[in-house]
Amino acid sequence: MIKRVHMTAGVVLAAVMVSSGCGATTSDEAKPGPQPASGESGGKQSSRPTAPSTPTASPSVAAARPLKDGTAVLTHCADADDPYATVAVRNPNGRQGLFAVRISYKTANGFTMAETYDQVSVPAKSKAELRVAVASAGPVDEIARCEVNPRATAVR
Repeated sequence: MIKRVHMTAGVVLAAVMVSSGCGATTSDEAKPGPQPASGESGGKQSSRPTAPSTPTASPSVAAARPLKDGTAVLTHCADADDPYATVAVRNPNGRQGLFAVRISYKTANGFTMAETYDQVSVPAKSKAELRVAVASAGPVDEIARCEVNPRATAVR
């Protein structure tokens, strides 16, 4: 009589052989698994434990997240004495970033003479100064005021 029990194939084979009256043999033919080809020795094969795999480095979580936008504050508008607009750009992120800053140059009646769009690299949790020449904006003596977008857009 054969009882069915959930076992691996080798154990089930041994149980069938014992219950049917067959004795276990020691020849390679009774062993489950691959058999040596003729002419090869049927000696035991020892298996060596494999070394544990080393985990591969993955990009840090901070590098995977997009940068937050920074802030821009006008510190000096271009004038005849200093034809540069100066903006302080702050980076709130924990890593260096490149930020885009937009400056508008306006006349006394509010007309926008020109706009510049410049980028500045800012260290992590720090600020940097951006100086922009306004030669392309038109005559410096016509600039009554400068306006900077307070949001410094994170580029990368």
